[in-house]
Amino acid sequence: MTINKQTKADIFKKFGKSAKNTGSTEGQIALFTERISELSSHLKQNKKDFNTERSLVMLVGKRRNLLNYLKNKDIVRYREIIKSLGIRK
Repeated sequence: MTINKQTKADIFKKFGKSAKNTGSTEGQIALFTERISELSSHLKQNKKDFNTERSLVMLVGKRRNLLNYLKNKDIVRYREIIKSLGIRK
């Protein structure tokens, strides 16, 4: 249920412009999206895992805050990231 180092490096290389640029907003959003999808698939099999459900809700909130920040900061980058990750409709 965890993401290994190589997967994280690939995510940050693709969205954060560099494998070492782990603080970029786009990289963090992409990482949170990956973790959210893993937790969602876990919860489909384990419906009574309430701790994981709480973690999922907290992670979605963190991603939402980052998306709001990016939307206020640079709308073009916001639209690109939601299009590439398929977050919105």
